[in-house]
Amino acid sequence: MMLTEQERIDLMTELSIELGQVQDLDILMEHILTKARMVANADAGSIYIREKNCLRITFTQNDTLQGRLKSGEKLIYSSFYIKINKESIAGYVAVTGELMNIKDVYHIDPSKSYHFNEHVDHKADYQTKSMLTIPLKQFNGEVLGILQIINARDAQGHDTVFSREDEKIMCHFAATASMALERAKITRTILLRMVHMAELRDPRETGAHVNRVAAYATEIYEGWALRRKLDRKKIDQIRDRLRIAAMLHDVGKVGISDLILKKPGKLTPEEYEIMKAHTSIGKRLFINKASDYDDDAMEVALSHHERWDGTGYPGYVDDTHAPIPGKVDANGKPLIKKGKDIPLFGRIVAVADVYDALCSRRVYKEAWDDGRVNTVMRKNAGSHFDPELVDIFFERMNIIHFIRDRYRDV
Repeated sequence: MMLTEQERIDLMTELSIELGQVQDLDILMEHILTKARMVANADAGSIYIREKNCLRITFTQNDTLQGRLKSGEKLIYSSFYIKINKESIAGYVAVTGELMNIKDVYHIDPSKSYHFNEHVDHKADYQTKSMLTIPLKQFNGEVLGILQIINARDAQGHDTVFSREDEKIMCHFAATASMALERAKITRTILLRMVHMAELRDPRETGAHVNRVAAYATEIYEGWALRRKLDRKKIDQIRDRLRIAAMLHDVGKVGISDLILKKPGKLTPEEYEIMKAHTSIGKRLFINKASDYDDDAMEVALSHHERWDGTGYPGYVDDTHAPIPGKVDANGKPLIKKGKDIPLFGRIVAVADVYDALCSRRVYKEAWDDGRVNTVMRKNAGSHFDPELVDIFFERMNIIHFIRDRYRDV
């Protein structure tokens, strides 16, 4: 839909507020790309993040290709790197720091150092024409990433070119987006440092692992929310909160002894009870709440080892791992949680965490093949896992595999 000039101005005002509220880096980049395409009425686009001397494509959107998919399916794209040099369009913009507006990428002046890679179009069965490429810069002028929007459309949906007005408004948008992006990168760095502290204690808690678990969790939540026809804006807000909470699901392991965490053999019953306390320790780390993110992190840390059938842990305990008064059995032990007594975020992360553990190599096992993993996940629906969430998980298996490939262990 083509926006009027006033609608563009109103949208830019709203975006400044919205982008400032998103905390997770990946969800922010997806949000930036979606809104940029809306402002400029672009059919497609990509967003790249700078990693040393390369640009890594992080999100791609394409309305034409999306329209060829079945309802509920997501567009899968290849994650790849581009060198920051003057040979590619995105690389050239990253080097120069200047916006580039190309009317037809198939008719670039041969004297230019940059060119368009036609192979991408041929592989996707798509025709790129107009392209507006904008640098995303830090306050000091250093390029954080590249925003690229493709194939401008007029009010009737026909091909057109990006105008000078598009250039101006997208430069303004890029400045707002860059500030939000820089903040989100700092947040991600802090989170990964917390994860690294846990990794020093438990080698299984890697940055790749928590990124996978968090990304799986947000996909499962999105499917759950869409089934209930929740508002899209609300879905995105909760995805943002869940992704950060899921990254911190096992951070409580920093409080568990190395003698237990790094024990090569099976834990004794007494040792296993101590290990269970990492859930309460994780909750305790977020007890001084500053925002909803702390509430969500507490919920996930405490409940991601609960089981749908009530055989998980820790049950009804406080942040010291003691039973909650009034929530004890005849022996004074904490009552168990089961079914929907377990918070939604905990039920979701349980699915994501177990799946990733099965797919990953550990000191005590090799990675399992997909067939074996899928059999175990389905078998445990209704016992370990919320059966509806397992259904949603398998509905989104194509994007789950994409996430697994994107965040591979080093």
